[in-house]
Amino acid sequence: MWAAHAVTDEDRLDRTETARVLRRSLQFAQPYRRTIWWAIALVSVGTVCTVSGPVFVKLGLDEGITGQRATALNVAVACFVGTVIIGYLVGRLQYLAINRAGEGFLRDLRVAVFDRLQAQSMAFFDRNKAGVLVSRMTADIESMGELIQWGLLQFVAAGLLLVMTLILMVALSWELTLVVVLFVAPILGAASVRFQRQSNRAYLDVRERVGQNLSNLQEGIAGVRVIQAYGREVEQQRRFFASNRALYGSHLHSVKISTWYFGLVEWAGIVSIALVVGVGGLLVHRGSVEFGTVAAFVLLLSNLFDPVQQLSQLYNTVQSAAAALHKLYTLVDNVPDVAEHPKPVTLPPTGRLTAHHITFHYEGSERPALHEVSLSVAPGERLALVGPTGAGKSTLAQLLSRLYDPTSGYVSFADVDLRVASLLSLRERVVVVPQEGFLFGGTIRDNIRIARPSATDDEVAAALAAIGALDRFDEFPEGLDTEVRERGSRLSAGERQLVSLARAALVDPAVLVLDEATSNLDPGTEAVVERALERLMQGRTVIVVAHRLSTVRRADRIAVIDHARLVELGTHDELVVRGGRYAALAQAWARSQPAAEGTAGH
Repeated sequence: MWAAHAVTDEDRLDRTETARVLRRSLQFAQPYRRTIWWAIALVSVGTVCTVSGPVFVKLGLDEGITGQRATALNVAVACFVGTVIIGYLVGRLQYLAINRAGEGFLRDLRVAVFDRLQAQSMAFFDRNKAGVLVSRMTADIESMGELIQWGLLQFVAAGLLLVMTLILMVALSWELTLVVVLFVAPILGAASVRFQRQSNRAYLDVRERVGQNLSNLQEGIAGVRVIQAYGREVEQQRRFFASNRALYGSHLHSVKISTWYFGLVEWAGIVSIALVVGVGGLLVHRGSVEFGTVAAFVLLLSNLFDPVQQLSQLYNTVQSAAAALHKLYTLVDNVPDVAEHPKPVTLPPTGRLTAHHITFHYEGSERPALHEVSLSVAPGERLALVGPTGAGKSTLAQLLSRLYDPTSGYVSFADVDLRVASLLSLRERVVVVPQEGFLFGGTIRDNIRIARPSATDDEVAAALAAIGALDRFDEFPEGLDTEVRERGSRLSAGERQLVSLARAALVDPAVLVLDEATSNLDPGTEAVVERALERLMQGRTVIVVAHRLSTVRRADRIAVIDHARLVELGTHDELVVRGGRYAALAQAWARSQPAAEGTAGH
């Protein structure tokens, strides 16, 4: 059943792709090339020490014991012990050197991937699950740890040891070498080709299963409140069990592939020793070789088969790391959908925000989320976007703030196309305040300063004062140095939203884009946030995705979005008199009062 795990052709890494990934990795490791060359030099010295051991054993047996020369025996023993000590010291030095280079490489790679993820647009995160992206930064990089920290050196060491051992074996006895090679080469050659093909597919499949499993884990943790609220624990456990079982199956399949191959290598080594002892004994009786040569051959065979096993194991590691690197480099190479223009233009401090015949499709959807929408918002004007769920209100707000780029048409600010505007000036002129303010681990002050890291403590306090919230946070025992904990769990929903509004005040933008910042609050807290929001909106252009009648009536103009089109535009009174879709929405809101104020978007 495990063989049924499929890996698509485009996910398979052939030898050419693997070589390309490794070449790029060598380029990425350029800052550490001196350390790497030093480590390779140490490996070469260590390999020479390893192959010297059997030679000293041969000399000790033939010259010291058979020849009964005590001096020769003592010299052979001393040299053997000396090479072991040197090999040990060299091994420790090479381990330190390669780990210094390897950890530096992994550190730089993590930074490069994270920087690229931070530069991606919202469309990228629509396409990619958070759990899969986390697995790229954790499991995929972790899979390279073995290769970077010791695998590459082992690869060089095993290759050198294999070549040096074969040369030494031929020098000692070409007859015994021919016996070993004729027996081993056909078996290991055919087995290695099969093993490489099977292990390549198996390890790619493992990497995919790891990403899927982490994605399910991340969703289960992030959505635990919803899961428990609806009693869906059993269903989530079933989903995670299925993905975890699939990961277990992939690992087991790769282990089965390794087991038959490494068992075959071990069996070939044992049979080769038996052949050397048998054939070598006959040659000793005939006087063709010396007894010490046969003993040296038996020791050298371990130097021959150990590298074969190591190279085979390292092939697994290389394939796993190459597959992981391929995915990571794909992220690094991913060009953001919303990218900085090669010659960016700084936006003016104020200006008219205009949508010019914009159409937008979400990736994979044939139906447009917006179609041929043209709209202009004057400086200082308040515009409310209303309409049924899925009509395109939020999409329009995100296009106006360039969180996405239109499929066709364009958005301008002060007659400057947002696609040529510098992202820094754009985020200073147009600020989006989401429905629920996200807080990072740290203090209140740290979270406000996210909007402008260079802001002083006085400027942070002034931003809170500007929205009338400074006194509220000053009442805390630790004031603005209060730790908010993960996702702001130490603060109430209203306090989290006040921090979010203070961020916007700290930037002092020309345009505010709001997704009804009070819709998720209780009435008491809502009044506090509403007052802060009103102070923040003074003197600015405001675009609000409206869900409440009170918000809509405070707008200068109302844009009605329905079925991806702008169907009505005007003031509240004008649209009510017109008797169109907005009038129907207004009547629905009115009927829902005084019991509770209705919503337009839900």
